[in-house]
Amino acid sequence: MTAKQRILIVAESIDVNDSSGSKANVALIKNLVTIGYNVSVLHYTRRLATIEGLGCTPIKERKFNVLYVLSRVRRLINRHFKIDIFKKVDAIFGFSFSFYNDSNSIAKAVKRHYSNEELIITLSKGASFRTHHAFLRLPNLHSKWMAYVHDPYPFHFYPRPYNWIEDGYRSKERFFKDVSEKAKYSVFPSLMLRDWMGSYFPNFIKTGIVIPHQHLFGHSEGDKKLPSYLKRNHFSILHAGNLMKQRPPNGLIEGFLLFLKKHPEALDNSQLIFLGGAPDHEQLLLDYASNISQLYYSQGNVPYDEAYIVQNNVSINVILESKSEISPFLPGKFPHCVLANKPILVLGPFYSESKRLLGENYPYWSEVDDIERIALLLGQLYDQWKIDKENLKLDRPDLEGFVSAKFLESQFQNIFRNVN
Repeated sequence: MTAKQRILIVAESIDVNDSSGSKANVALIKNLVTIGYNVSVLHYTRRLATIEGLGCTPIKERKFNVLYVLSRVRRLINRHFKIDIFKKVDAIFGFSFSFYNDSNSIAKAVKRHYSNEELIITLSKGASFRTHHAFLRLPNLHSKWMAYVHDPYPFHFYPRPYNWIEDGYRSKERFFKDVSEKAKYSVFPSLMLRDWMGSYFPNFIKTGIVIPHQHLFGHSEGDKKLPSYLKRNHFSILHAGNLMKQRPPNGLIEGFLLFLKKHPEALDNSQLIFLGGAPDHEQLLLDYASNISQLYYSQGNVPYDEAYIVQNNVSINVILESKSEISPFLPGKFPHCVLANKPILVLGPFYSESKRLLGENYPYWSEVDDIERIALLLGQLYDQWKIDKENLKLDRPDLEGFVSAKFLESQFQNIFRNVN
């Protein structure tokens, strides 16, 4: 680039330890800086958060207004009396008083801090999309707006078994239809997700650009010791990340147990590790861990840097998805798994973005509940590990390129060619 184009990032959170969405936000921001853009960040993180080497401006929540007062009244009544007196309000308007106040706070901050940047990217997390809602209030900036869509929205547009109907779902549909039509550009971390959302909101097909989740580097291995639960010289299998209700670990665990039964020599040098929260599977994992010495469960989130170093030092990384016909999501950890250069065991439906990227002939894929096949694949990987531990690798330079800053740069060069 001959000149540094300026980008304003409006992010809901830049705290890498609060969610996979925030990790993805920070990774994208850092890589945009790496490839030479002049990046400014406005963020609505609810705690002190910074990005090293980059000036970030926190957005303050607007207080002493009707929406703020009503949101606090609701919270207090719910906390002390276990009654949600405004639930019907959500059903009518689609969103809570708190959501509307957050949206107003973000919109006012953008008005105050916008400095004629050539491009503005809204980044959210989870099922929130507050930054996108705020931007609908700023029509003068829509010609520079890039809306990042990290997951399906609203919830009833998720594929089974995730989809359920929320209060105010029609308002949420109208909201996202507006996003699809008002944002000049939309970005999706996967081709499948773009096509999936485009089936509901056709304009996303016209504006949609695929930019995979970026790799977020943690501390170097020399900066942090391996945690004690990661046993050296063991065939170690890792699932890192929260386990939602729709992603039960039963099949993986039972497959691991069957693998141990078929390979008794692995009893003394194999382990299965779960890092992350799993509130819907907590007791199940605790019961398994108490009876299986080869299984470790962190009982909650671990710091990002710890998960990062474990991912880079295990034998196998696992991507665990739901039992479904399709999984259009690209897991936030996918680029980390690729660059860790360890085989990836993909447990999910036949039609999944992870499987699509790894390729039709990628051998280490199974349905999430196919215990026999999971055991078979673990056995094959274990046999390779015994022969040559150091060369048990993913070895996919094509995917390394796809999740690299170089591919990100090519995508943004194309975007800026069309920026007015």
